[in-house]
Amino acid sequence: MVNERLRRALHRAGLDIAGLADAAGVSTKSVERWIAGESIPYPRTRYRVAAILQEDESYLWPEAVNGASLAGAELVATYPRRADVPRHLWTELQRASQRSIDLLAFAGLFLTEEHPDWIPTLIAKANAGVRVRLLLGDPDGRQLAARDTEYRIGGGVAGRVSAVLAYYSERMPPSVQVRLHDTPLYNSIYRFDDEMLINVHVYGILAAYTPTMHIRRIDGAYFNTYIESFERVWASARDVESEQP
Repeated sequence: MVNERLRRALHRAGLDIAGLADAAGVSTKSVERWIAGESIPYPRTRYRVAAILQEDESYLWPEAVNGASLAGAELVATYPRRADVPRHLWTELQRASQRSIDLLAFAGLFLTEEHPDWIPTLIAKANAGVRVRLLLGDPDGRQLAARDTEYRIGGGVAGRVSAVLAYYSERMPPSVQVRLHDTPLYNSIYRFDDEMLINVHVYGILAAYTPTMHIRRIDGAYFNTYIESFERVWASARDVESEQP
């Protein structure tokens, strides 16, 4: 079975089979066998190849790593409140993204209001070929109305979504995909390539004051759960354009 993760990491690093073989000090036949899934390098070589490709070795060869030893390894940090996440982390992860930036929230207005570089960097990333997908709450949906009642802020949630939609619709290049969802939001998901910030929601408490996790994909035990959740909401959501008269 082809090792698709290794093959893609090779391309992202701008290397061909011969280039990786030379950098790792192995034969081209060895690299070909790794990609074909016919063999797995020895631990020292795995570590060297992972460093060359700037990936975790457990991501490239998950079957070679003892899963028990990775329990909880994806959890980089936890914060009791979203407001406690280091301010610079949001934009550092954004700037480091080379493949995907995904956002699932009702509004996420704090990113556009509190981080002046958020939108310019998002535009630059989209123009550089990074896939950008934004999932925001449907202002006319039932879930947003229910969250508004829960917070007792008299229409404020829908107003925040409208404000953030205005920020994005006025400035984003056509490649940025924006959809509206009407799903129960148990967590807000902010994905930057193989890293995520997950804002856990708690009934009756504003998202800025609820726990947030920073996770980094290693074996995927945590990461893949939230990827699947995002993709399910994305599939059920509607393009913003379809909401316009």
